[in-house]
Amino acid sequence: MNPLTHSNLLPDPLKAWYNQSVENSLAESGCDPQVGLTSQQVSQRLEYYGLNQLEEKAKRSSWAMFLDQFKDIMLLMLIAVAIVSGILDLINLQQASEKASEFPFKDTIAILSIVILNGILGYLQESRAEKALAALKSMASPKVRVLRDGRTLEIDSPQLVPGDIMLLEAGVQVGADGRLIEASNLQVRESALTGEANAVNKTVEVELSEDTPIGDRINLVFQGTEVVQGRGKVLVTGTGMNTELGKIAQMLQGVESEPTPLQQRMSQLGKVLVTGSLLLVALVIIIGLGVSGWDLSVFQQLVEVSLSMAVAVVPEGLPAVVTVTLALGTQRMVRRHALIRKLPAVETLGSVTTICSDKTGTLTQNKMVVQRVDTLNYSIQVTGDGYEPVGEFLLDNQPIATEQYPELEPLLLACALCNDAILQYEQGEWKILGDPTEGALIALAGKGGVDKEPLSQRYSRVDEIPFSSERKRMSVICQWDSSPDPFQPANLPYSNTKGEQPWPFGQATRTTENPQLTRYMMLTKGSPELVLEHCTSSVHHDDRAAGTLGCQPLTEEQRQQILEQNNQMAGAGLRVLGFAYKSLDRLSAPEADHEILEQGLVWLGLVGMLDAPRPEVLEAVQRCRNAGIRPIMITGDHKLTARAIAQDLGIANHGDQVLTGQELQKLSQVDLEEQVDQVSIYARVAPEHKLRIVQALQGRGKFVAMTGDGVNDAPALKQADIGIAMGITGTDVSKEASDMVLLDDNFATIVAATEEGRTVYDNIRRFIRYILGSNIGEVLTIAAAPIMGLPDVPLTPLQILWMNLVTDGLPALALAVEPAEPDVMKRSPFSPRESIFARGLGSYMVRIGIVFAIFNITLMAIAYGYFPHWKTMVFTTLCIAQMGHALAVRSNKRITLELNPFSNPYLLLAVTVTTLLQLLLVYVPFLQDFFGTEPLTIMEFAVCLGFSTSLFVWVELEKLFIRWSSKGKVQG
Repeated sequence: MNPLTHSNLLPDPLKAWYNQSVENSLAESGCDPQVGLTSQQVSQRLEYYGLNQLEEKAKRSSWAMFLDQFKDIMLLMLIAVAIVSGILDLINLQQASEKASEFPFKDTIAILSIVILNGILGYLQESRAEKALAALKSMASPKVRVLRDGRTLEIDSPQLVPGDIMLLEAGVQVGADGRLIEASNLQVRESALTGEANAVNKTVEVELSEDTPIGDRINLVFQGTEVVQGRGKVLVTGTGMNTELGKIAQMLQGVESEPTPLQQRMSQLGKVLVTGSLLLVALVIIIGLGVSGWDLSVFQQLVEVSLSMAVAVVPEGLPAVVTVTLALGTQRMVRRHALIRKLPAVETLGSVTTICSDKTGTLTQNKMVVQRVDTLNYSIQVTGDGYEPVGEFLLDNQPIATEQYPELEPLLLACALCNDAILQYEQGEWKILGDPTEGALIALAGKGGVDKEPLSQRYSRVDEIPFSSERKRMSVICQWDSSPDPFQPANLPYSNTKGEQPWPFGQATRTTENPQLTRYMMLTKGSPELVLEHCTSSVHHDDRAAGTLGCQPLTEEQRQQILEQNNQMAGAGLRVLGFAYKSLDRLSAPEADHEILEQGLVWLGLVGMLDAPRPEVLEAVQRCRNAGIRPIMITGDHKLTARAIAQDLGIANHGDQVLTGQELQKLSQVDLEEQVDQVSIYARVAPEHKLRIVQALQGRGKFVAMTGDGVNDAPALKQADIGIAMGITGTDVSKEASDMVLLDDNFATIVAATEEGRTVYDNIRRFIRYILGSNIGEVLTIAAAPIMGLPDVPLTPLQILWMNLVTDGLPALALAVEPAEPDVMKRSPFSPRESIFARGLGSYMVRIGIVFAIFNITLMAIAYGYFPHWKTMVFTTLCIAQMGHALAVRSNKRITLELNPFSNPYLLLAVTVTTLLQLLLVYVPFLQDFFGTEPLTIMEFAVCLGFSTSLFVWVELEKLFIRWSSKGKVQG
């Protein structure tokens, strides 16, 4: 029997260890906390559990990834065309029928070169594969200190096994999940895992319920988190894929990447083009043989025609143009603070119907700002922005001077002194070192003329009682500095006329004859309810003109008033702190009971603060609404705070439902799907809930963008149609799992990027309309040649490649930078599942292709009968006509004369350069030999120009007709 199967020796990694006592945990692990595991136990457990590292699914090799690029149906058809063309060239060589001046296999080489180039482009895009798991693995691989065989060792974290005793101290990274067995003032930053920025105070002697969320498991530590303070001893309970990081890795690997809308549309386009081409080829061969009386001697000519048609129907330059267009879109987005990690995401943004956004730092400034101060007698509003100590105090919407309200002064002093943060002015900006809440209190004091730095020197801190999650308050004890005398009237805004200088906090006094009466004061801040419980009196003033302060017993009515003020402020979404003080004649002994010391406090007042919304977000939310995009707030904050911010920003209306994480946990996925259309605010949501929210929205047919910054956000970011990571606060794992990174963590940037995405998609449709409309005209022109009984193919595969790559490609690239239409953010998003041919694109391509072919077939018939260089005329007419088409497709509604010709100077340049290149092919001798062209006479070229303008005129007349018919319908 394997000894490791005994339950007392083999800890179960999946057990709820936070629900176990230290004694039970050690007993089940089979480990002595003073000695640790023995070397034999470590070897056995390594064999049983495996290394403490994340497992990764097998990936495709680079070679397999490269070969997969050639499974595209259009590339497969080009490969077949190249092979057949090569075979025909080989037959011609053997029959010595090739002209001496011609380059053999040039069509085959040219076609295969294009195929390989497209394959390389596709590989380079796809090779930027997901690296989120690699980032997770780097988080899971620190050096760790353990206790083994009674000795302290430093080992690599992959060597950890369940049952190990791991030693923690400030600055180290936790190497595995574990149950605390000893802790001294231990604080762990778990933001990478939970998304919460504040460090968590860890406790040993507590047993939690089984439904305790991960962020509240204060007796556990987790792999990949960081110790910021204290020390601890941990019993390792989970390693490798059995850690919380391992569960995230499993979720990441379980999320399948779906093709983007653009990829689906391009795949659909390829299938339609190839199917249509094959049908047309079969039709041409059958009709050609029928016209010739089934003379098999013309079969080779028909095959050559078919090859030309196959090459003509495939837009060889389209993949490159799409790639460049997306790359140009990424550059524009970077200028708007959005970094695109995956090229298809540029266009995908334009299809977004729902944006799920974090609150803190994205919708808000991530800077706490005091909004309101309440004393027993006054409720005062405070203005200001960020941490800048500049603002006004408003009473009944009228500015007041703080020195005229003695109750306010001691409260501001307490805000500054009971505070560990530091306010600094750097590079033209006020910044905070420390807790954002305390930074807001320093800024509040500064607005009232109280500067913390000189104040701290006059009132030096001599002791403190730190904040803890159990006490929910902190206290500091300060001592007077005897010089300069802080009680002189010049140093205080209030005094009396009896030779007494009152203590600034109003309770004890001292005289000039007895300056040592009161030397110390204790200042307390924290949860209003708990601070109020320890208060027996409050500050008050009898005569504002005299400015005297005193204290009076707190009545039950006043206690209820304070609690009502607190509830009102909390209901408005404010984070509320209560302040109190106490005068001390002497310092207490270090071993004194803190609970006793903090009794008998004097109530000062309430301070309410808020992580204020970003000023630009209100407009961005409105733009979302106008564009048919629904914004949703997802936050770990309190539901009242979430509702207040959401209502201020227009994300939700008064009375809208708020779904909390606890409520969400109880819903089945089907029930959640039924509710997501009605819920715009999710509060107290753990990062792991985001995945369910995304899946529920997608189940309702929504196209979802999701923001996130923590490790636990990675599965949701990968599941979302657009995963958006935070550039400033985001972890490497979230960034690697995302499609886009916000460089400024700003919701308005998401909206700006969405606008760019819509513009990119509009431009892609614009140049697809241009390219494929022209290609259909080419195919029909080529197909008409054998049906008309012409002895030769008007276009060679090489000439068609030239048109598809150069004549189509350069103007198409210029169309890719066409400015956005004025109404691009005033319409609902188009369905991401719509066909590439939707909204008239397919009918336009067919209609314009037929019209284009009619013009060219007419020219071909005339040129064949009257001009010796008829094939070059057809080639030149096709090329130059497309320049006019490129100018005409800039807008669907407005004619070219109504557009600013210099709003897209690249198009003018592309048309000019392409026309000059075409003339070089016709008139430069060595290019004539290679491309099979002949120099045109002036008359021949004039005829080409005449027919070339026909397509431009037709498209412009179509716009005028559509405009006229639309007006007629409106009037009718």
